[in-house]
Amino acid sequence: MSRCSWAIHSPLEEKYHDTEWGKPTHNERELYEFLLLESMQAGLSWYTILVKRQAFSDAFDQFDYQKIATYGEEKVAELLGNAGIVRNRLKIRAAISNAQAFMEVQKEFGSFDAYIWNFVENTPITNPWQTIEQVPAKTPLAEIISKDLKKRGFKFVGPTIVYSYMQAIGMVNDHLVTCAFK
Repeated sequence: MSRCSWAIHSPLEEKYHDTEWGKPTHNERELYEFLLLESMQAGLSWYTILVKRQAFSDAFDQFDYQKIATYGEEKVAELLGNAGIVRNRLKIRAAISNAQAFMEVQKEFGSFDAYIWNFVENTPITNPWQTIEQVPAKTPLAEIISKDLKKRGFKFVGPTIVYSYMQAIGMVNDHLVTCAFK
């Protein structure tokens, strides 16, 4: 069975590739989960984040953004002491402020899903990439979304992170044309 070449190094990557990557999600908790995970990935490999995913879930109340939005200094200190996650103070604080901004977007648009999917008119972009080298790290649309998220108070949402987020939640399907999971 043919897979995208980035996902052939471990069973964890294979499972993520085969069952989640590029598949549209509209679930609010999952949308926040991927926002948190992608922001934690900045400067790291996605494999590192996948290995730590369960620890992130445990540490961040199963990605319950309503709880995360209320985290105070005691919880930040606890997270900084958790060896199972990425212990970067700025990224941890971003997870909290992003949860707060996430809920502000929900108030304005009715859901984060309605907000984020509107950028693609609720229809995933399917790209015809032949090779992994053709897949961009960012796109003009990711730059637009990044600017809008930043304007709304989100952190660690540069265009490269946003494009990875778009792939993770299925707004963009970048499986290669030869991939059996396209």
